[in-house]
Parts: sequence; C-alpha cells; structure tokens
Amino acid sequence: MISINNHQQNADELTPDLTPLLDIIFIVMVFLLLTATVKIKALDVELPQTATQILQTTKADPITINLVAAEPYWALDGQSVDNWDNFSQQLLAAVKAHANKPVVIGADKKASVEQMLKLLAFLQKNDIKATQLLMEDQQ
Repeated sequence: MISINNHQQNADELTPDLTPLLDIIFIVMVFLLLTATVKIKALDVELPQTATQILQTTKADPITINLVAAEPYWALDGQSVDNWDNFSQQLLAAVKAHANKPVVIGADKKASVEQMLKLLAFLQKNDIKATQLLMEDQQ
C-alpha cells in the first residue's frame, strides 16, 4: 500500500504533469484544422428521375443540343457548330428567341465528359433550364 507522508512532499509534487496531454491536444487540433479546410467542388444538376417523367414532360419542337464524340463536338437543332464560341452564341440566341421551348440534351455514348461538364456549367451560368437529358434504355 502506498502511503503519503505529508511532511515530506508538497502539494505541488502531487499534481500530474500535463505536458504530454497538451502535446496530444495540439496535434489533434492541427490535424482537424488541416482536414476541415478541404473544399469539394460540385456542379448541381437536376436530372429526370424516371423514364415516365421524360415522356410526360416532352413538348413539341424543343431546342436540341447534341454532343458528338469527334470534332466538331457541338450541334444545335441538328446543325453542327464548328467551335464553342459560335455554339454558345447560337444557343443563347435560340433560347432568347424561344424562351418557352424546353432544352433537350442528347449526348453520344462516347462523347467527352469534359465537353458535357462544360455545357452543363454554361447552362447553369446562363440560367438555362435543361428539361431533359436523352438516354437510351438498357434492355
């Protein structure tokens, strides 16, 4: 059994050494600060949920955007456009002229994901609502 002789030890000698505990607390704080500042960039895209909704929301004569796997990547209403600048200007003009028409995006299976993200970012930046993304059913 441990006995403490009050005459030989001061009260200061009975307190525990907190230096290792403080070191651990500071290490954990630095770890949390470094991991908490990571920002995840995402693009908000609203996609149709089911095939039945796609059929119900289809309107006559939409503005169609096509993404092709090879250059030129872009087509607007069936007409290919040679570069991005011309395509974006023509798309803005078409949406401005026919504001009530829905926008339909049809992408080739082998089309570049980079081109699709560029298109979606452009649509979001200009507040153009793409009502449909055309996809082929898996059978």
